[in-house]
Amino acid sequence: MGDRENNKRIAKNTLFLYFRMMLIMVVTLYTSRVTLQVLGVDDFGIYQTVGGAVTFLAFLSNALGSGTSRFITYEMGKEKPRLEALFATVRVAHIILGVFIVIVGEIIGLWFVYNKLVIPADRLNAAIFAFHFSMAATFFQITQVPYNASIIAHERMNIYAYISILEAVLKLAIVYVLLIFPHDKLEIYAVLMCVITILIMTIYRIYCRRTFVEVKAKLRFDKEIFKEVASFSGWNLLTSSAASMANQGVTVVTNMFFSPAVITVRSLALRINGVINQFIGNFRTAVNPQIVKKYAAGDYEGAKKLALASTQYTYYLMLIIVVPLFLLVEPALKIWLRDVPDGLIPFVRITLFQGLFQAFDTSLYVPIYAKGQIKENAIISPLFDFIQLPVVYFLFKMGYPPIALAWVEAIACVALGVVIKPILVHVIVKYSYKEIMFMIFRCMVVTVLSAIVPVITAHYFDENKIIGFWVILVVSLMSVGLMVWFVGIDKRMKCFLIGWVKDKFSRNKRNSSNN
Repeated sequence: MGDRENNKRIAKNTLFLYFRMMLIMVVTLYTSRVTLQVLGVDDFGIYQTVGGAVTFLAFLSNALGSGTSRFITYEMGKEKPRLEALFATVRVAHIILGVFIVIVGEIIGLWFVYNKLVIPADRLNAAIFAFHFSMAATFFQITQVPYNASIIAHERMNIYAYISILEAVLKLAIVYVLLIFPHDKLEIYAVLMCVITILIMTIYRIYCRRTFVEVKAKLRFDKEIFKEVASFSGWNLLTSSAASMANQGVTVVTNMFFSPAVITVRSLALRINGVINQFIGNFRTAVNPQIVKKYAAGDYEGAKKLALASTQYTYYLMLIIVVPLFLLVEPALKIWLRDVPDGLIPFVRITLFQGLFQAFDTSLYVPIYAKGQIKENAIISPLFDFIQLPVVYFLFKMGYPPIALAWVEAIACVALGVVIKPILVHVIVKYSYKEIMFMIFRCMVVTVLSAIVPVITAHYFDENKIIGFWVILVVSLMSVGLMVWFVGIDKRMKCFLIGWVKDKFSRNKRNSSNN
């Protein structure tokens, strides 16, 4: 399959995923607002804290899941793949891992909830109830990992998009169920979230069994295959555990110093960042399998070009959201939540800044991941995650406000995105360091040039008024778009985009004339 066909497939899959993202984004943001109103600030914060304790225990699954996805995709790029034996082995491994995490969670995690988390006494029973159902949902999510990896490896993004949309709609339905039933809202919410997890898992598995040959393989365990996956995942375990500690451990530490309301503020800021990362994640989900398959087939130069170009485009996709949202964060939050919790606006702005550099961090990991040599990354990168927990604890102990947490996370992301990952890609995958840094420098130039006019516009217009809001939004989008087109992308990409648009236009014109 030529580069042109691969580019078309990436574009097609990206469109499917963006269609999914737009619907999910609207539903997720609306659902978050109504759920916050129904549960209340304290119960919403309690669920996020309890869920954080459960997710922290699932870092083993994240490590093995990353290895599973990489090996399934890599096998498909080889002439004689051994997909059936691979899938059967990783499926057994995930079942065993799921059982192990549930046992550990119900012993250690439950003790932590009882003894360490700051939860109002009258809400403790509901929090424990939610913890049990969160553990159950986590088990099903762990056993689902190989199936999702197969869908992405086969690049069936349309199915992935449709089922994800269904999941978002079901979560929206939860809100209205909460309003109907008189029982404890937090407990009902935990049960329904678990039910949705099981339902979505069932749909994915039915589709996979009917579509992919390897999924039909009987349960068996190949020691040699497991050693390969476990060796890769073992190094990834450091990265996964560090990320889990940074994300969920910090949530637990914050709960030790501040009320559940502060957890709610951080959770809402991270939710916004998560929705935006889904936007760029859709593009990465579409392009990553192509990078891995090119590398597996020995097309190292093609994998390099696609990896560096996609990193650049990923950043631009993030930038086109961050610039207007950074300037319009206050009215945007009012539209979303109506009543904006105290301290949320600065949290969101710092999180948006952090998201830009996360684009470099996650994108530049892909060529390392494709090669399969993740030892150095697994040793160096997690240091920036591990160190966040004691730094945040120390700052809170010294009396710093919760916003210090956001700055610590942002600084770590900047270091990883523009210093650590470029060096690792140069050393491990042998990409030109000068070429990587030029790509990052180009992105920074585009960022500065894109922000000048919108910032000046925001100075003269009130973003909280309708006219000011729309003026700033339009100017921001136009500024980023123009700077990306004239400064951010090369002639080859411009020719491809113009040709792709012309091809679509002529095809639609032919279809109209035939009708």
